[in-house]
Amino acid sequence: MALIARNLDTGTVLADRVSVAATRASRRAGLLNHDSLDEGEALWIVPSHGVHTFRMRFAIDVLALDEAGVIIDRVVNLKPWRIRLPRRGTAGVLELPAGWLDRTGTALGHRIEFFKSQPDASRWRSSDRDRPDSSL
Repeated sequence: MALIARNLDTGTVLADRVSVAATRASRRAGLLNHDSLDEGEALWIVPSHGVHTFRMRFAIDVLALDEAGVIIDRVVNLKPWRIRLPRRGTAGVLELPAGWLDRTGTALGHRIEFFKSQPDASRWRSSDRDRPDSSL
């Protein structure tokens, strides 16, 4: 299930399709199998302290977050074949489409929240016990 990443300071949803790289294999692969990141897509690498774009085919924006989700490092348009060294206190790194941080006004010190995306309400059947209340 994909996650949603939201900037609590601006209220902006940074991505509504956040993949998680939490194993050694998935962290090692990162975005290498991608040709691009579309608007709404992101990769949350956890744990991670720094990133590189060796063998990547496109630029990305990068956020380094501490344990509380506070942005402690921000890189816009990190091109292929570059490295961003670790920043003290980094718990994980969020990779987003290039230019997205500037377009959303995401800045150092802002707090990012991750939460699970809700299932599409049209997929609920009337027999489902936990069906959302349609009167809301």
